[in-house]
Amino acid sequence: MARTVPSRETVRPWRPGRLPAVGAVALVLAAGAVAPAQGAAADDAKGGQKVLTVAVSQSVDSLSPFLAQRVISSSVHRLMYEYLTNYDPKDGHAVPGLATSWKASPSKLTWTYTIRKDSKWSDGQRTTADDAAWTFNKMMTDKGAATANGSFIANFKKVTAPDPTTLVIELSKPQATMTALDVPIVPRHVWEKVGDFSKFNNDQAFPVVGNGPFVLTDYKVDQYIKLKPNKSFWRGAPKFDELVFAYYKDNDAAVAALQKGEVSFVSNLSPAQASSLKSTPHVKVNDAPGRRFFALATNPGAQSRDGKKFGDGNPALLDPKVRRALFAAVDRKALVDKVFQGHATEGEGYIPPRFADYFWKPAPEQKIPYAPAKAAALLDEAGYRAGPDGKRVGKDGKPLDLRLLCHAIDPNDKAVSKYLQEWWGKLGIGLEVGCVDNVTDPWTAGEFDLALDGYSVNPDPDYVLSIHTCAALPATPKATGQTDDFICDRRFDELYARQLAEYDTAKRADLVKQMESRLYDTGYMNVMAYPNAVEAYRTDQIESITTMPEAAGNIYGQDGYWSWWSAVPAAGSAAKSGGGSSAGVVLGIVAGAIVLAGLASFLVLRRRAGADDRE
Repeated sequence: MARTVPSRETVRPWRPGRLPAVGAVALVLAAGAVAPAQGAAADDAKGGQKVLTVAVSQSVDSLSPFLAQRVISSSVHRLMYEYLTNYDPKDGHAVPGLATSWKASPSKLTWTYTIRKDSKWSDGQRTTADDAAWTFNKMMTDKGAATANGSFIANFKKVTAPDPTTLVIELSKPQATMTALDVPIVPRHVWEKVGDFSKFNNDQAFPVVGNGPFVLTDYKVDQYIKLKPNKSFWRGAPKFDELVFAYYKDNDAAVAALQKGEVSFVSNLSPAQASSLKSTPHVKVNDAPGRRFFALATNPGAQSRDGKKFGDGNPALLDPKVRRALFAAVDRKALVDKVFQGHATEGEGYIPPRFADYFWKPAPEQKIPYAPAKAAALLDEAGYRAGPDGKRVGKDGKPLDLRLLCHAIDPNDKAVSKYLQEWWGKLGIGLEVGCVDNVTDPWTAGEFDLALDGYSVNPDPDYVLSIHTCAALPATPKATGQTDDFICDRRFDELYARQLAEYDTAKRADLVKQMESRLYDTGYMNVMAYPNAVEAYRTDQIESITTMPEAAGNIYGQDGYWSWWSAVPAAGSAAKSGGGSSAGVVLGIVAGAIVLAGLASFLVLRRRAGADDRE
């Protein structure tokens, strides 16, 4: 499921599968009209403030950095809290964050970080090594606090803060991610008062104390997230007076708002939307290689770490020949050309080509090409032969009918589903498409056969690999795990442990590629495409903004805070209807039906999540 979490913002990635059902107030908009709503952001515009308004459609799962896994949530946490290290916007290598430097012992089992002296919490207190030590120790001792980022501290043995500027982490075994710990450091004096970390969402008292470039000042579910510049941020305060993430369930409505100057930025544009915006005055379209993959996920039989099976996945999919046959009947080039209209590249390995060190593609003899005849032969070998009516029937006499889980408001999901129905139907396989608003419940319950999945990948691939390990399964059928698709493969786990312990960059990259090869061969996760990051912003509101990577990269959902922190207001751009009332447009759009005549619904993807997108 796209965690569109754990890029991991890193943004984690968003997982499409984690979007809750959005109901409540329905607001119908007449043909092309966007009605401004009442809200605090609209009031800000009256003061002439420069407000950067970002249209989003993904719902926040939690504003607690210990629980959040979606791209929108982890992106906000990148703005609110410092991490020990950051990623350079030019090429993604590790650069100082809260830590100014770090060094490992000869055994590489002890890591010492020097914590900067010029970082302050937004309430005025100094940030110290004790805050970092407390954050990691809480995750090590409280399962609730390890919900989102537990994989990062799995090998931690002891964490101490000998003095305010020294953090020492002792490991039980080598861990190659010590300069890529995507864990927000929180203020101990605030968070030690929290009771149940598995339930505390950090969304009741504002402003929220942080030490990042922005301070969270207000939040309304499926309406807006508001942040103000942190004037004491050590790298320098952001240049806009306010940053607003404004919720639009319908991306066409967001595009219309951008054209009117009512919002500053829109992401996840469809090819048609991008094309129309290229001729819009004062709008710049950014179309660059993305950090996501779009995949077909197979339910391998939902299970928990205690060995209990649950869900109702079709047992036919436990046969690797059936899984291979399904993928052999997918024309990935056709999907790139017809669904993404060229704004994507054909899927191969698990890590997108943007991350060249870890990008893998199958050798010619290993690759599963589009070959319907071969797919039919594999199904025959698996015991699913076509009857007189053309329908595939198993040895038990039951037809081979499968269910596909997808997102109701994502046109890509809908379009791909139709192609799959057509291609697999020709093989004699029945496909029931279930595009629903809430994919989270059936996904986590294991009540699906196949699903359209995706994830945003970080410069360090450890997290997106970890979600396919046996350790990522839920502890019990009722518990929440970090797993993406209930995969538990011992060979994959062995390779995962080896890459995590390998400090040699080239050797580690080779192990990661072996893991991708294993995922490909097992057929539980079949990558169909790598979508581009297609987004646009108003040049009369934003003069300049940093992409990541700077040469040709994305703006939304970066592995860091570079885009919104670096954004420079355009000269004379004092919050037009878009700076403040731009957000106001959205503040009143609650999760209901938003109808624009002749325009189709569109969902911003991420970690996929479901997984888009976890960062």
